[in-house]
Amino acid sequence: MPPKGAKVLVAMSGGVDSSAAAALLLEQGYEVVGCFMRLGSPGETIDEMMPFDSAGVSCDPNKVKIGHQGCCSVGDAADAREVAAKLGIPLYVCNFKKDFGRIIDYFVDAYANGRTPNPCVRCNDWLKFGKLHEYAQQIGAEFVASGHYARIDRSNGSPMLLRGLDEKKDQSYVLFGAPRARLAEMLLPIGEYMTKAEVRAIAEKYDLPVFDKPDSQEICFVPDNDYAGLVERRRPELRVKGQIVDLHGQQLGEHDGQHRYTIGQRRGLGIAAGEPIYVVDKDPETNTVTVGSNTDLMAQACSANEANWLIDEAELHDWKPVLAQHRYNSAPVPAKVRIIDREDPSTPSGRVGCFECVFDDPQRAVTPGQALALYDLERPEIVLGGGWIESVS
Repeated sequence: MPPKGAKVLVAMSGGVDSSAAAALLLEQGYEVVGCFMRLGSPGETIDEMMPFDSAGVSCDPNKVKIGHQGCCSVGDAADAREVAAKLGIPLYVCNFKKDFGRIIDYFVDAYANGRTPNPCVRCNDWLKFGKLHEYAQQIGAEFVASGHYARIDRSNGSPMLLRGLDEKKDQSYVLFGAPRARLAEMLLPIGEYMTKAEVRAIAEKYDLPVFDKPDSQEICFVPDNDYAGLVERRRPELRVKGQIVDLHGQQLGEHDGQHRYTIGQRRGLGIAAGEPIYVVDKDPETNTVTVGSNTDLMAQACSANEANWLIDEAELHDWKPVLAQHRYNSAPVPAKVRIIDREDPSTPSGRVGCFECVFDDPQRAVTPGQALALYDLERPEIVLGGGWIESVS
């Protein structure tokens, strides 16, 4: 384990998990510094936050108001401030609003291009274990910690990312994109605890005001869950009527934009049929939504790009048996993967990291745009890496 007394920057979202993580690290003898990421979430205005210095950091967030509740909202900033005060640790506010705009742009562009995005994974890759690590270095912090339900194994000298002990709360799926070099700098203290109840008990033990705070269920920049409305405000040209067709191309109905639908969706199609029908495909070029049966949703294989490997890539040039998880709330299933090289002149190496994945058994609603996390078949707790689903077959 990292040496006691080491300086740790804790990403404090104002929730119980990150608050308990800060308390545990303090108890274990680390020098703990809290950091709240200001993202420009709903409910926030410039006047509600303290001015920021040239580095984009404020050490005194006392003027944060309680506003809309959601991940990284101004209400969460107030909660983080209270927790930091209770623990007696400094709290910094990092201005990542400009960087967060990249995530919103990605979200909108994905729907416009007929894909289903996963902004929480991107936020971890680009901000929590990207920009935040850079800021940690600026203040002399050797490690960055978060409240994720996952673990870092340092027992063999080469850090590995592991699933959290509580399988129902495991969040390793959203962390597969952390750069391999970052694992040595990551601390995930609550991943060792079996249940959420135990984590809440830790927060209550330290009399933290968030010990019974509900988990956020929203995308922080879509607090009303109207993601289509957000997309249309950014890209109003997408709200245009199109056809809903069956697999033979026969029109069954009409829709207000393909971005309003996701693969596997059954509700809200507005079509009377003698059997359940689901969205099985979308074409942003023709603004067409294709529907079919549940059987039509099954996929045997997929290809993925933007690969991130937490193990030696040499193990993956031939077919390797793995466990593959193609959405956050699904279980990893047996599959095999291998790296496939593709040229990309826009990258420094001249190629882009891609791989193909073949499932042992067909899987339901494997969706382009979603993350695909891979685990070791023999030791299922080990995260091997993953990528972003590009196509399905």
